Amino acid sequence: MEIKEGVMVPLGYGKFARSDKIISLEPIEDDRGPGRRTVVYIEEVKSPIIASKTENSILARMVEIPRNELEASAALELLYDIGDDIGQIGPMLRKSIKKEANFDLDRIEKRINEIIQHEIEFDEIH
Repeated sequence: MEIKEGVMVPLGYGKFARSDKIISLEPIEDDRGPGRRTVVYIEEVKSPIIASKTENSILARMVEIPRNELEASAALELLYDIGDDIGQIGPMLRKSIKKEANFDLDRIEKRINEIIQHEIEFDEIH
């Protein structure tokens, strides 16, 4: 994987970093939500930056990646975002949505989690 030299990488909410100055990307596991996806460590910056983009999205901008891998990464990022948003919906509203629109958020959330877990297991194998 080759890092692009001097490319400005968007971190979200108007934050940018040079691709060749990013040292480390750390996904936020706890308290992850809108505006809190990844901790980005940047060369010569004392404190890390909290990015609203996922580590995959940031990495995709930093390196040369084939188009199909970039599209798969974007789809996975979307699943993470949708899963996070669904997780914010309370049980009463879920029941109402299911009753009114026949849209089962519990089933969708479960399926998203299955897909994400498979991706994590796949990454660990390789």
